[in-house]
Amino acid sequence: MRYVAVCGPADADPALLDHARRAGRLLAAGGWVVLTGGLGGVMAAAAEGVSAAGGTAIAILPGTDRSAAAPGHAFALPTGMGEMRNALLVRSADAVLAIGGSWGTLSEVALAARTAVPLAVVAGEVPSFAGDEVVVAETVDEAIRALQERS
Repeated sequence: MRYVAVCGPADADPALLDHARRAGRLLAAGGWVVLTGGLGGVMAAAAEGVSAAGGTAIAILPGTDRSAAAPGHAFALPTGMGEMRNALLVRSADAVLAIGGSWGTLSEVALAARTAVPLAVVAGEVPSFAGDEVVVAETVDEAIRALQERS
């Protein structure tokens, strides 16, 4: 069983939310367990897609309140670590899919690139020094195919 972290902004536009829902459905159909930061936006949309496809989504929350997890997550793990939970999210995953961008997403992208966790980015930025191993994909489908090949 493979675990993938789906990262993205809590404040996301409708196109990013559509990407995240599709990613959740495709990942669940492929047998992946999906990890998210557990809150709104891309995280909630990915969990929604996972749940709709009968998969498992796990919320790794920044706070201490388990009930803060967005619907769609089968399990909620409150860390009480704030943004430092981003490192737990990335290091718990076999691969990372970033959809869109925010400060938190950028930190997760950097942690994945730095620690050689297979990484694909859709509709977001990748620092030029991140290396050639980072897949910048046009579509969620392309990103997931790349992660399947690399993990």
